[in-house]
Amino acid sequence: MAEDPRQKTHGGKGGEPVIAAIARPAKNRDMRTVLVVLFDDVQSLDVTGPVEVFHGADLHRPGTYRIRTASLDGAPVRTSSGLTLVPDHALAGAPAPHTLLVPGGQGTRRPAPDLVAWLREHGPRAERLVSVCTGAILLAEAGLLDGRRATTHWAYCDKLARDHPATEVDPDPIYVRDGNVATSAGVTSGIDLALALVEEDLGRDTALSIARHLVVFLRRPGNQAQFSAQLAAQTARREPLREVQQWITEHPGDDLTVDSLAARARLSPRHFARAFQAETGMTPGRYVDRVRLEHARRLLEDTADGVEEVSRACGYGTPEAMRRAFLRTLGAAPAEYRRRFRPAPAPTR
Repeated sequence: MAEDPRQKTHGGKGGEPVIAAIARPAKNRDMRTVLVVLFDDVQSLDVTGPVEVFHGADLHRPGTYRIRTASLDGAPVRTSSGLTLVPDHALAGAPAPHTLLVPGGQGTRRPAPDLVAWLREHGPRAERLVSVCTGAILLAEAGLLDGRRATTHWAYCDKLARDHPATEVDPDPIYVRDGNVATSAGVTSGIDLALALVEEDLGRDTALSIARHLVVFLRRPGNQAQFSAQLAAQTARREPLREVQQWITEHPGDDLTVDSLAARARLSPRHFARAFQAETGMTPGRYVDRVRLEHARRLLEDTADGVEEVSRACGYGTPEAMRRAFLRTLGAAPAEYRRRFRPAPAPTR
């Protein structure tokens, strides 16, 4: 018989517990029911990613989450990858949720009218309404995103904005919170959002233990862009250009002028600039700007380095140059960006 994970602490590096059970379960009144809506052609990771996070939290703090799944008629559903998921309930008989989680997937393209009607009626009753990926489309179809700021998978942001003009669609962040409604971008960002919700409910230590157990970051901040500079650009086909891309990423504070980069690629500046744009889809200057901005954001979020130190490390030269770049792209100065988005320190004990 398998061991009950609530009875065992798994040792991490140096004996540090990866996920440890706390002996005293929470009182029933503290339990939060997480209801996950299932439908045919749902994206399996949109379901299992957040479920693993909430399940891990309940292992760490027994009695804090009760996870239930439900489809329209209670029948099994087939995911877009071919897996079959067996729900706990039909939606009509599902328990009232604290957190109602709506995943995405191909099944959101032509949603069942009865599913949209159920969400329209029951969504406002949940204390917390959450979508993963194109699950935001279902929420919008049900009118639950009207007047709210939201996001979804980058490939569907235009569609969401076009079909639902009452929703303020932000295509950049990996998740967005607007009151009691939280929407996330593509698949894996549902894990980031679930970790953020667990941190809100149970504290940073619990969320950190779960993140370590799942071997994921705790946690990508919600404002982090869906695209890194490397993802936004194509990978160059020719090796010298790929090496230059990697060099830029690893050395944002170095001389990254076209002349310097061209010399590294052993090409003339004119030939290099043309080849780089042809193979990556953006000019060298734009690529450098994105890498530097991304690196500066990370330093502001994750370190206590001063703005002047960050500007030098990222190749801006002066704080004013970095300030102009932040205002132009993000609409906030570096100091304001840090104030808004740097995670609060864990309370001392």
